[in-house]
Amino acid sequence: MAAYGLYTHIASNKFRSMLLLAGLFLLIYVLVYAGALLAEVVIDSDRSVEYYLMRASRDLIAAFPYATGIAALWIVIAYFFHQNMIDAVTGGESVTRQQQPRLYNLLENLCISRGIPMPKLKVMESPALNAFASGLNRRQYSVTVTTGLLRALNDKEIEAVLGHELTHIRNGDVQLMVIAVIIAGVVGFFGELFFRMFTNLSWNSTGDSSWSTSSSSSSSSRSSDSDSKGSGGGAIIVVIIAVALIVLAWLLSQVVKLALSRSREILADAGSVELTKNPDAMITALRKIEGRGELPGATSAVMELCVDNPREGFADLFATHPSVQSRVDALVKFAGGHDPGPIAPPRDAEDEPESADRAPPPLPRGPWSDAAEPAGAPPGEAPGTSQRPSRGPSWGPWGRRV
Repeated sequence: MAAYGLYTHIASNKFRSMLLLAGLFLLIYVLVYAGALLAEVVIDSDRSVEYYLMRASRDLIAAFPYATGIAALWIVIAYFFHQNMIDAVTGGESVTRQQQPRLYNLLENLCISRGIPMPKLKVMESPALNAFASGLNRRQYSVTVTTGLLRALNDKEIEAVLGHELTHIRNGDVQLMVIAVIIAGVVGFFGELFFRMFTNLSWNSTGDSSWSTSSSSSSSSRSSDSDSKGSGGGAIIVVIIAVALIVLAWLLSQVVKLALSRSREILADAGSVELTKNPDAMITALRKIEGRGELPGATSAVMELCVDNPREGFADLFATHPSVQSRVDALVKFAGGHDPGPIAPPRDAEDEPESADRAPPPLPRGPWSDAAEPAGAPPGEAPGTSQRPSRGPSWGPWGRRV
């Protein structure tokens, strides 16, 4: 379903979310079938390919309700605890108005202006310049901002970033991104589980049992095609098929990222401009964030939720964000903003070396005499140049004493 406007984009996101959930169950069944193939080979390696395929099909039918229950349980766990998982990775902590009055008031004003329920506000300690929204329903929606972003951006720019994240929530982008993260996680978990199970079972078995028998039988049966369908050749072929299915399921879980249309970021930028009526603030915020949004220790799944994802896929194939330049160009073209160009990172004042030629500040003058002069020197006369005799009338604060 192609998205040609805001409302069609929201409807498209809901439709894609349903498709992704259905695809999750399909990928689980593929992994279970691949695991059944490997299990049958480990149990008996002296069979034909047709035998393994038939037995794995029966195993899949028997395991169908269990696989469905596990997938459903995973979705339930992710539904209720995904925010806790994200906070554990990023270190985000909820804040109140008393803790972050500046940030809290900016978000509250945006929500009030458009009648949007206010999401939870979280702050994570990081020098990176980034922010992201998460949640699957109104009670779970939250916006997380880094401390680096709060220090580097002014109020108008922070307001633009908050408007960007609110637009993601309003458009349903957050739900789609969280579901994609769930799918990638569950497929990766089961794929690694099956690989570990198979390697442990195969290497822990006796060395002179199944695999040695299969290799000798395969070498002795190369002379005839009928024998090649038998023992060792069938086991090796089935193992290759199972590994290929697991790799295919993992690749499909990564291709799910392509369902995260890159246009969602441009639409979120436009939604921010609609909320704040300030395209220049959004452009400046993007320029400051550009290349400085890497969150140390964050997984790629978390980075895909952020305003900017500096991690690029192979040949930009799996990139989930358009480039900052293309987003700025869209704001300049359609919102009438002004592009200041790439912005250099700010330099800390404490890192600037002091100039050796800088003169020390002058000493203050007192009411009675220059602090740099001796107490008995007349005003206006440089120290060390007094020519008055050592004996004679003395000098006071108002002149020569008589």
